[in-house]
Amino acid sequence: MTDDQGYGPVGRHGHPWIQTPHMDQLYDTSVRFSRMLVAPTCAPTRSALMTGRHPMRNGVTHTILERERMTLDAVTLPQALKKVGYTSGIFGKWHLGDEDEYQPNHRGFDETFIHGAGGIGQAYDCSCADAPGNKYFDPAIRHNGKFVKTEGFCTDLFFTAALGWIQEKKEADDPFFAYIVTNAPHGPFLAPDADKKRFLEMGFSESEAGFYGMIENIDDNVGRLMAKLEEWKLLDNTVVIFMSDNGMTGGGSGRLGKPIGKTADGEVLYPYNAKMKGLKGSSDEGGVRVPFFVRWDGHLTPNRDVDTVAAHIDVFPTIAALAGAELPAGQVEGRSLLPLAENENADWKDRYLFTHQGRWKTGEEPNDYQWKHFAVRNQKYRLVGENALFDMEADPSQKTNVIDQHPDVAQAMKTAYDAWWKETRPMMVNETAKMSPTKPFFEAYYSQEKGEGIPAWVPPKL
Repeated sequence: MTDDQGYGPVGRHGHPWIQTPHMDQLYDTSVRFSRMLVAPTCAPTRSALMTGRHPMRNGVTHTILERERMTLDAVTLPQALKKVGYTSGIFGKWHLGDEDEYQPNHRGFDETFIHGAGGIGQAYDCSCADAPGNKYFDPAIRHNGKFVKTEGFCTDLFFTAALGWIQEKKEADDPFFAYIVTNAPHGPFLAPDADKKRFLEMGFSESEAGFYGMIENIDDNVGRLMAKLEEWKLLDNTVVIFMSDNGMTGGGSGRLGKPIGKTADGEVLYPYNAKMKGLKGSSDEGGVRVPFFVRWDGHLTPNRDVDTVAAHIDVFPTIAALAGAELPAGQVEGRSLLPLAENENADWKDRYLFTHQGRWKTGEEPNDYQWKHFAVRNQKYRLVGENALFDMEADPSQKTNVIDQHPDVAQAMKTAYDAWWKETRPMMVNETAKMSPTKPFFEAYYSQEKGEGIPAWVPPKL
C-alpha cells in the first residue's frame, strides 16, 4: 500500500506520461476492483484495514493529536491470522499510535520494520513523532523494537527488508502475511536523483519531480518484489494486493489544470486525476478512490475489472477468508470480496458506505461536525454534504448535481447516515485524550543511543 499516490498515477489508469511498467503488469495479471473506496486520509484507512470496520469506530478521527491511535479493544487482522498459523510482518508505515501499547509488535505483528508518526521525520506536539531528525535517505528504522541505522532510500529499504523476511518464511515453509506500507509518495517529496532526473529535465519543480519520482521508484520495487516471488515459486500460493491509502495528494502532484512541464518535443504536461473531482482530504470520489489489484495465479482469472463498489472495510474479511481465519465477533462490518473476485457478476447486495473527513480541532464536539465534510455512497449515487447528489454511473466526474431530481434518494442516504453517526459517536474514544508530554520514539531513540547505541542495519542477502 502506497501513501498519497491515489488512483490517477498508474499507467494503466490512463495516465498520459508516468512510467509504471511493473504496476501495469500487475494490473494485467490481476482482478481489478475499479471502484475501491477508502478514507480521505491515511491513518483512518489503515485502521479500517486492520479491523474491518469504519475508522471512526476505531477511535481514529484524525492523523495526529492522539486521534490516530487505534482503539486497543479491536482485534487486528494479524491477530486473527495468527490463530490459523500465520506469521505477520510490517515494513514501512504503521501510523496507528506511537505509544508502546499501540505499536504493531503489540497488535499481532511478529516482525516490525517501521518508522514512526505519519511520515519519516514528522513530529507533532503529542505522542505522534518519528525518530528525531529522521530523513528519507539513510533513516533510523525501528526493527523489532530496536533502532537501526540504515543506508539507502526509504522505499528501497522497506522492500528489501520485506523480501528478506519473506525469504525466511519461504525457507521455513511458514504461512505469512507481509504488509509492505511505503511512506512514499507522501511529502516531503524526495526521491533518488535517478528517479527525479527525467522530470527535472521536463521542467518539473523539485517537489513535483520528487512526487512522481517516488512513484516510479515504487514501481521499480514492485517489479523487484514480483520477480523474487516468481523466482522463489511463491506466486502459485500467494495472493498479492496492491492499493493506495487515499486519493492523490494535491501537494507534489501539481495543481489540476495547470501545466507542470513539457516534453522535449514541446508537449505540455498536466497533472492527471482520472477526470475525478477531489484530491486527498476530500469526500468526493477523487479523495477516496484508489487502485486495488488482486493477483492470485491459478485461482483468479486475470485481467478483469470488477465495477462493484468496494471499500477498505472489506480487506480484513477478504484476507481472513483466504486464510480460513474467523472474524472477531461483532467487529467486522465489511464483506469478503472473494465472490466478486471469482465472478464479477456474483450476487452482491447494495449498501451504503460512509465517509467523513474528521480532523476537527481537539476539544471540539464531534456532533457539531456531523453534517460537515461527509459523503454517502452506494453503487449508483454519491451524496456529498446535505445538498449535492451525483449519479456516479452517468456522471463519474460529478459535474451535475441531481438532488432536485432525486430528493427521495438523498433523504434515504441522510437518514442512514444519521443513524450511522449516532451509533458511531460513542466509539470515538480518543476525543478527550490529553496531548502526551513525551514523544515515545524520541525517548526510545535517545535512551538506546545513550546505552547500547544505534547499530548499522545489515540488509538480507537476496
